[in-house]
Amino acid sequence: MKENLVSALAHFKIDGKLLTVEPYGEGHINETYLAVYDAGGAKKRYILQKINSNLFNPVEKLMENISGVTTFLREKIIARGGDADRECLTLVPTVDGATFYKSEASEYFRVYKFIEHTVCLQKIEKPEHFYNSAVAFGEFMNELSEYDASKIYEILPNFHNTPKRYNDFLAAVDKDEFNRAKDCEKEIEFFKSHEELYPAITNLLNSGKIPLRVTHNDTKLNNVLLDLKSGKPVAVIDLDTIMPGSLLYDFGDSIRFGCNSALEDEPDLSKVYFREDLYKVYVDGYMSKVGASITETEKENLPVGAILMTMECGMRFLADYLSGDVYFKTHRSGQNLDRARTQIKLASDMLKKLDELKKYALSK
Repeated sequence: MKENLVSALAHFKIDGKLLTVEPYGEGHINETYLAVYDAGGAKKRYILQKINSNLFNPVEKLMENISGVTTFLREKIIARGGDADRECLTLVPTVDGATFYKSEASEYFRVYKFIEHTVCLQKIEKPEHFYNSAVAFGEFMNELSEYDASKIYEILPNFHNTPKRYNDFLAAVDKDEFNRAKDCEKEIEFFKSHEELYPAITNLLNSGKIPLRVTHNDTKLNNVLLDLKSGKPVAVIDLDTIMPGSLLYDFGDSIRFGCNSALEDEPDLSKVYFREDLYKVYVDGYMSKVGASITETEKENLPVGAILMTMECGMRFLADYLSGDVYFKTHRSGQNLDRARTQIKLASDMLKKLDELKKYALSK
């Protein structure tokens, strides 16, 4: 067992004897480990994470966000008669009562209780998986609707500020450091031709037409734990990117990720189209739980959120391609360009169906 991990675990309030600590899961931002303890003959499991303090900085503010939100959620879950240890991430305090431990080598660690008898899916194998993730994120949004978003520290500034992302994209086009703009003139023009759309959500927030909310900002299927037997949603995980923002960002990113008929980097665009059937599945699940906390203006703009998150992601892929593939990992040349093209195809499909998609959201 790694000495730094064993040493870190010794600083947390965990009963029992440490048996093993092994790498765990598929995340690549933080280092995640499964720690197994013998607690009087019973095995107890915990998640140990070494926090990526280069990305999530300052760690103190990150952990204030997570601690504040999980404490609030636990109270809500208990009040409705739920099982807070199962339905919410539970931070294990250090022996000093802190939410994280900083080692002498300036490594930051935290520990969560392991939520047993659950599974985390990496891809949508059937519509009910997508429905169940919608239920989980709808409930998450509803339960946090009373939480004061101004208390949340913006750990990744301008993460979903589409006008800012567009300006970054234009800067990459102007610089054209690797002389690649000639290979993607059509794609560049697509993003330029939709410039008027990009401030839609920021304008709604700034004018007070939609509320500033606590948002998750990584609403993918693999951030929902499902019950191993029933497949029903149990808990929303990976709370590092909790920030103040709009419900439309979270909803939109789920649709961008889940309603693509093909892989994100599919080179054959004839295989890429927007799955309207899955959009309806997600709306049904989301609306069943978000309840009265969603406003009519938010409801009407749900598909706008999906379009903007798709365009934002597409322009980030294209900007990275123009900048020499420095941010998103690539395994072959042109992969970021292919990723941008799939996002353009999805956004184009959604724009054509915008009225229809709005109508469906408003009918719920």
